Amino acid sequence: MNVAPKALILAAALFLSIAFITIGVYLFDSASESSKVAQNDFNEMNEQLAQTKFNTYENGIQTGSQVKAAIRKFAKIESFGIHVKTGKNKVANQDGSWYNNTVSVAGGPSDPTYGTVVKGASGTIANAEDQLKNDYINPSGRFKSQLVRDSNNAIRGIIFVQN
Repeated sequence: MNVAPKALILAAALFLSIAFITIGVYLFDSASESSKVAQNDFNEMNEQLAQTKFNTYENGIQTGSQVKAAIRKFAKIESFGIHVKTGKNKVANQDGSWYNNTVSVAGGPSDPTYGTVVKGASGTIANAEDQLKNDYINPSGRFKSQLVRDSNNAIRGIIFVQN
C-alpha cells in the first residue's frame, strides 16, 4: 500500500530529471550557436583591424623614409612582400627590388591586379640605405604606393614607385 506514493514520487522525479536535462540541452545548444556567431563576428573584426595598418599605402604618396620604415615594419610578416622601384634602378634597367618576399604579380608591378607570395627577395635594407647602390631609397624621395591583393582579397604586398 505504500508502494503507490513511492511510485508517484519516483515518476515525478524521473519526469523532472528529464525536463531539466531537456532544458539544459536546449540552453547549451542555443548558447553554442550564439558563441559561434560571436566568434565569427570577432574574427571578422580582427581581420578588418589587421587590414587597417595598410590603409595609408592604398594609392597614396609616401616619402622614402616612410618606404624604408614600411620595409622594416612588415619584415616579420611571413606572406608579404614590398616592391620598390627607384629612379636609380629604373635607369639601371632593373624592375625594382622586392623586400622580405617576392610577390608574383599577375599584371606586373605596373598593374598589380592580384599576386601570390613567392619566398625570397632580392632587396636588402643595407642596399636601400647605401647611396652607391641602385636600390638606394632617397629619404626625401616621393613614392606612389599601391597594395597587392591575392585572389581572396587578402593584402600580400605593397608596390612603391618613385615619382
